[in-house]
Amino acid sequence: MIMRDVVGWYQSSSDPGTTAEFLDRFRNRSARPDSVRAVTGEKISCVGPEGALYQSDDGSIVAVVVGRPYWKNPRYAEIASSSSVTQSVAEAYRADPDGFLNDLYGGFVLAVIDAGQRKITLALDRIGQRHLYYAATSEGLVFATSADDVVHHPDVKRDLSLQALFDYVYFHHCPSPGSIYANVNKLEGGECLVWCNGSVNRRYYWLPQFTENGGATVEREGAKLLEILAQAVRRETRGVSKVGAFLSGGLDSSTVSGLLARENGGADTFSIGFSVEGYDEIAYARTAAEHFNTRQHEYYVTPDDAVNAIPLVAAGCDEPFGNSSALPAYFCAKLARDHGVERLLGGDGGDELFAGNERYAKQLLFERYWKVPAPFRKALESGLNRVPPALQLGFVRKAGRYIEQAATPLPDRLQDYNFLHRHDVRDIFHPDLLAVVDTSAPLAVQRAYYHRPNGASSLNRMLYLDWKITLHDNDLVKVNRMCELAGVDVAYPMLDDAVIELSCQIPSNAKLKANQLRWFYKRAMRGFLPARIIDKSKHGFGLPFGIWLQNHAALKALAYGSIEQLKGRGYFRTEFLDHAIAMHQSVHAAYYGELIWILMMLELWFQSHGIR
Repeated sequence: MIMRDVVGWYQSSSDPGTTAEFLDRFRNRSARPDSVRAVTGEKISCVGPEGALYQSDDGSIVAVVVGRPYWKNPRYAEIASSSSVTQSVAEAYRADPDGFLNDLYGGFVLAVIDAGQRKITLALDRIGQRHLYYAATSEGLVFATSADDVVHHPDVKRDLSLQALFDYVYFHHCPSPGSIYANVNKLEGGECLVWCNGSVNRRYYWLPQFTENGGATVEREGAKLLEILAQAVRRETRGVSKVGAFLSGGLDSSTVSGLLARENGGADTFSIGFSVEGYDEIAYARTAAEHFNTRQHEYYVTPDDAVNAIPLVAAGCDEPFGNSSALPAYFCAKLARDHGVERLLGGDGGDELFAGNERYAKQLLFERYWKVPAPFRKALESGLNRVPPALQLGFVRKAGRYIEQAATPLPDRLQDYNFLHRHDVRDIFHPDLLAVVDTSAPLAVQRAYYHRPNGASSLNRMLYLDWKITLHDNDLVKVNRMCELAGVDVAYPMLDDAVIELSCQIPSNAKLKANQLRWFYKRAMRGFLPARIIDKSKHGFGLPFGIWLQNHAALKALAYGSIEQLKGRGYFRTEFLDHAIAMHQSVHAAYYGELIWILMMLELWFQSHGIR
């Protein structure tokens, strides 16, 4: 059962007609109308999936939980086992309203409605494996795991946030804590919100402690990691008749697939390929499948598939979403569902926990510049500045570029490649939009994340930043929504809390050693993963959209036609949209293909959500 939809609200003056209308609206759009159940108390209403909702005997406490959380506290673990997780959450809240989240682990979205105190507590798990949207109104609080459900409430205005629109072009998604709707926000991972008598207070109930255990050894910690991951896989397969795994052939999906096969005596694995040179990694997936003797299932996505599925993908997202790998994720999930799989295990999170992205090594190379004594840095900069431009060739030019990049501090330097840093925003956006947005806001969000962990290394700060930007708001949204669209549940063993805690203890110089990405993880998995997987370069479910777009007439009509319609909305300069198409048709097909995708998905999202 896909447990996504949960809707709730508190109203200071309940209107029975409005409440009934909203309930009917929710039931009509629910993927499982038979699972919808309403609980109404004095001035309190809540809707949630059957089996994920609990109301105390006196009606004072209502708890709604989406996901599969578990307790470290034995008292509440026993209640969860003998009764339900929702009852255990209600009991823990009653005993300690401010600290009950500290012992709750796993992936979850929860709401506790305390009628007696006229108080609502909302929370997400530590990473934020799902989203939770909310809107404070003049009457109370509306919350839901879907932004669509929040804006369907009659008290919530559906106005767009122009800041989020700008942020979407910057990030290719709408980052937390805002949303595409001006009056709707969303929680971050490890955060809870308390609404009480009209006031809203947000706080982090959990922040990572990067302890960096210097005495850790690869042998001991590596064996511990493999056992923790095995336990996480066991936990996520319990009670499900058929479980499968995404398999790209990378480190994480191969690890999860191998553990699933070992724990279950076999596994169904699912992979996506493309008949385009440089984009097809099926060979590595087959290596993992053969090594673990899984039942491997494959599908090659075509341009015709893309034409048919792109509007569905755009419509299936609560907010504009520009990650093009959503398309192969959808077809992979659909393939699994076609083979009877109820739950897919994803490998998401390993790169962000154990330093698997090239940018980490690149940025640490720049960080070395700041270890050079200031007088030497100034002398070097002065000397390079005196070299005439005509003579700045070879080493001198490279040195100058290195110093130029290194002089930009983290995390700003991470966005050196960003399209909106390499082009004047005045050439891209209409002046009316720029007049009401803060163009510095995306960097301000990243700076806040980067500097939040106490006493963390530069590497761990980058990892934490990616937990927020890359995982919570991007990759997990992609997999969650595409699995939901395909009709299959999804779980993330790599994001088990015990894995996160262990990753925080591994020294930075073991996670990334001498520019060797995931040094600790790769050595921990030797003997379990095949050497070809461990030694391969990073890839993933990339999409050759820009290449296809050059010659496929129907795809071109969809993409270019969408951008033509985007012109009429007044957010972008028409010259910029024309330029994007012209550059894609020139020698920059792959690079500008990604820009075309982002713009196309924005317009298709507008259309699918009835935005005029």
